[in-house]
Amino acid sequence: MSDSSVRQAWSLSELVADLRSGRTTPEAALRRSRDRIAGTEERVRAWVAFDESAADSAADSLAAVRTGALGGVPMGVKDIIDLAGLPTRCGSVLRADAGPAERDAPVVEAWRAAGAIPVGKTVTTEFAFFAPGPTRNPANLGHTPGGSSSGSAAAVASGQVPLAIGSQTAGSVTRPAAYCGVASLVLRHGHLSTEGVAGLSPSLDAHGVYAAGAADVSLAWAALTGEPDPARDAHTAPRIALWNAAPLAAVSDEMGAALASAEARLTDRGATVDVFPLEALIAEVTAAHPVVMAYEAARERSAELERADQLSAPLAGLLRTGADTPESDYRDACRLVAAARTELGALLTQYDAVLGPAAPGAAPQGLDATGDPVLSRPWQALGLPAVAVPGLRNAAGLPLGLQVIAGSEAAALRAAVWVERSLNG
Repeated sequence: MSDSSVRQAWSLSELVADLRSGRTTPEAALRRSRDRIAGTEERVRAWVAFDESAADSAADSLAAVRTGALGGVPMGVKDIIDLAGLPTRCGSVLRADAGPAERDAPVVEAWRAAGAIPVGKTVTTEFAFFAPGPTRNPANLGHTPGGSSSGSAAAVASGQVPLAIGSQTAGSVTRPAAYCGVASLVLRHGHLSTEGVAGLSPSLDAHGVYAAGAADVSLAWAALTGEPDPARDAHTAPRIALWNAAPLAAVSDEMGAALASAEARLTDRGATVDVFPLEALIAEVTAAHPVVMAYEAARERSAELERADQLSAPLAGLLRTGADTPESDYRDACRLVAAARTELGALLTQYDAVLGPAAPGAAPQGLDATGDPVLSRPWQALGLPAVAVPGLRNAAGLPLGLQVIAGSEAAALRAAVWVERSLNG
């Protein structure tokens, strides 16, 4: 491993198997997590706070932890999500003096019930928008980890935890996964309560989860929901609509070449891969997304808008733009998205999934920006689940992530696991 990289993801599937068999214990897993954090955090900078009582809590509630399907897996929690006993500071000076949350957000409660043990809060960009935090990309420390769930993605990519949760309003989960070289799942909008989460846009905000690979994310989703693990059924070559996002003029040459290479490999493995037929429609949805986001953010974060002089220029600009957006523009954007959702739904009766680039290219060099979320905007507006699939790299060794979109989490995960196995097998 070079001095510029600390990427060493921890397999969730292997840990859960060891926990279930008794080859390891939740306490041992927590010790491993703490040791890894201690050895890498100075370089990665993924965390803002730790739950010093996590090990004691695990010991006190060992029976409860073991009843969850994950069996005691250490987990990171993005710092816009309430975790009892720790402050929710949202990467903002406006929350610098926030006291500890009195209770877990419902999404954290759900993960605890699944057997996860939150060990602390991970870095977020300011109120989950564009102003970067201190986190660095484990794949190359001189490159951005993306945003806004930067800390969660980096904590998983560096092996500090095998599981972490984030949120997505534009590209806040998918892009960091693609940049850091791990897998992620963005859940359907409204799948779980967003109470206890400092969101930006009620119709767009959705939960996300990170793990080392698509099969790991599939296992995590099954544990969270109680549904069968889709990875167990990922044996049939899927029918794929290949989205190249050409009308958006955002995809780099190296990403375009990687997508073409993936198409050839998947076809060779037996997948049906057709050209995605709704490129123009998705471009329209992409343009509608920031209208919806800005309009709703100005109202969701109205208290922060009143203190805009203490916000970063990008966030202040978003809120001011939203405040100036006519309601008629917002309603028009919502109607366009609703109509597109119906049309895409019809397409997904003919295909198992859509496959396309998860980000325009590899993580940009530098830490003063988080990259472009444009390739996640349309799917987030449509409220569809998206799985980031790692495995591809550019000539410099930086990750190039793909994304799989489908009508349900199970369908997206099945296709993503098959794609991952085919690309890496």
